Amino acid sequence: MAMSDPLSDMLSRIRNGQKAKMPAVNCPASNLRLHVCEVLQREGYIRGFKAVAQDGQNSLKIELKYADGQPVIKEIRRVSTPGRRVYSGIKSLKPVYNGLGISILSTPKGVLSDIEARAQNVGGEVLCCVF
Repeated sequence: MAMSDPLSDMLSRIRNGQKAKMPAVNCPASNLRLHVCEVLQREGYIRGFKAVAQDGQNSLKIELKYADGQPVIKEIRRVSTPGRRVYSGIKSLKPVYNGLGISILSTPKGVLSDIEARAQNVGGEVLCCVF
């Protein structure tokens, strides 16, 4: 059966992996997932990731990050879903937890965090929020 929301699946794997205190999680690879992982790594929410070929399938191995035994990501949730797309201009984009968290956007200039999108003055589809 085909997966209807692959990004939501990756976010759930990260959330569940951190609750179970796992050092890393695996998920199937796609370009969108790869770009979202790049943003998470740039912003310091994950330790790193790498693309791995496993049984003829490409997958991502995402290394989770912990601080003092607690997960760095307190909350990660999907905003725009396949059934309800959420778009935001840069002026109407609200900060996450008063600027302590980030929103990840899919913009014409690529997948960016809300901070990078404000710097480049572009809006787009709000994929998820991380705190």
